[in-house]
Amino acid sequence: MKREEIIKNRQFIADKKWFLPITVAGLIAGALLISSSMKTTDYSLLCSLSKSRPGTINEFSTTVDQLKAIIHYATSRIVPQQNFREISVTFDVLQKRSPCNFLVFGLGYDSLMWTSLNPGGNTLFLEEDPKWIQTVLKDAPSLRAHAVKYRTQLKQANSLLAHYKSEPNCHPSKAYLRGNHKCKLALTGFPDEFYDTEWDLIMIDAPRGYFAEAPGRMAAIYSAAVMARNRKGSGATHVFLHDVDRKVEKGFAREFLCKKYLVKSVGRLWHFEIPPAANLSSHAGHRFC
Repeated sequence: MKREEIIKNRQFIADKKWFLPITVAGLIAGALLISSSMKTTDYSLLCSLSKSRPGTINEFSTTVDQLKAIIHYATSRIVPQQNFREISVTFDVLQKRSPCNFLVFGLGYDSLMWTSLNPGGNTLFLEEDPKWIQTVLKDAPSLRAHAVKYRTQLKQANSLLAHYKSEPNCHPSKAYLRGNHKCKLALTGFPDEFYDTEWDLIMIDAPRGYFAEAPGRMAAIYSAAVMARNRKGSGATHVFLHDVDRKVEKGFAREFLCKKYLVKSVGRLWHFEIPPAANLSSHAGHRFC
C-alpha cells in the first residue's frame, strides 16, 4: 500500500473530517496569541539555539510559516499523523523550549505544523523517500528536509539487539554515530547537520516500520539515545516516540530510551526526558537502562 493511501485511510469519517485540521489550526493560533502577549523573555525557558539569537520570544512569534499553517490546516481534509492529544504533548514542550533545535524523523502532512510551532528555531526533517520529499515540498517549499538512507530492516530487529549487546562500539560508554560502521544501529552517512547540531527535541515518527523489509525505527531510537546521552549543553533532551503500540518501537524504547526517563504517555506517543551522561553518577557499562 502506498504512503498516500495509508495516510488517507487514517482520515476521520465524513462528519468528523474537519475536526482535527481545525483544532490543529486553533492550536497554532493559540501559540501565536500566547507568544505575542509575552512582554519579556525568561531565558531559562529557551534552549541552546536562543543563545545565538538575542532578543525576546515575540520577535519570532508571527511568522509566515505559522500563518500558512493556520490556512493549510483550516482548509484541509487530510489530518496529521498524530491525534490532537498526542500533538499537544510536544506542543507543551515547544511552548517552553522554543526557539530550539528540533529534529523530526519523517516528513508528512504534519510537518508544516511542527515548523510553525518552533518559530525562529531550527526544525529539520529526515525522510527516506526522495519522491515523497518532492511531493510534500510542493505544498510547503519552506520546510527543511534531507533524504536519508537506513542500513536496517524491520525483520532484523531481534538480531540487531543481539548485535548491540556484543559489539563494544554500540555500548553506551563508547557509543558515537558519525562513521561508526561497526555498530549496525548507529545512523551513518547522514548530513553533517544531523551530527553537528545538539538537538533539544527529537521526534521519531519514521522511518516506515509496518512490513518486514521496511527500515524500521530501531536505528532512529538507538541514535536518539546516543545523541541525548552525548549532549554537551545543559538540560535534558526531549524524545517523542510515536506508534508505541507496535512491538519493535516499544521494545527498543525500553532498551535504549529507558522507562525511568518516560515522563508522559498519551495514546500511541511516549515522551522521554533523557539527561546527558555527564550528569549521571554512573554511565559506563554495556546497557543504556
